[in-house]
Amino acid sequence: MKRILPLLTLAALVLVLHSAFRSRGSVPSAPTLYDTIVALDARWEDAYNHCKMEVMEELISEDLEFYHDQGGLLTSKQKLNEALKNNICGKVKRELKQGSIEVYEIKGFGAVEMGMHGFLPSNSTGPADHYAKFVHVWKRQNGKWQITRVVSLH
Repeated sequence: MKRILPLLTLAALVLVLHSAFRSRGSVPSAPTLYDTIVALDARWEDAYNHCKMEVMEELISEDLEFYHDQGGLLTSKQKLNEALKNNICGKVKRELKQGSIEVYEIKGFGAVEMGMHGFLPSNSTGPADHYAKFVHVWKRQNGKWQITRVVSLH
């Protein structure tokens, strides 16, 4: 009996804690920074893959800096939009490598997103055979999120 009492006490404590956390989980909460950035990335990918220029325009900051290991540095939002429209729309689609996103807060500014993505012909149905590293710096200003820096490494 002496051995059973501590086990029953522990079991009761586990049930109480489980109930407390479970009921807390049913209350709607604000999305985490990670959830926010993952949702923004999904929005970016959808716009990229379906040539939604107005969405890409909205998500790209005016003070963009795009560092591409093969293409060099691009600092013009207008030139990036032209390149997307002329070289990507209807030709290439982006595929995020599931589970690859890491998000870090930049206090008072926004967040850094790091991950892996692959690129395929638009009509391809298979998964990417190569994934490249990327870094997006997201700026939050007046409640609006925009990509202000991109590092793309292939």
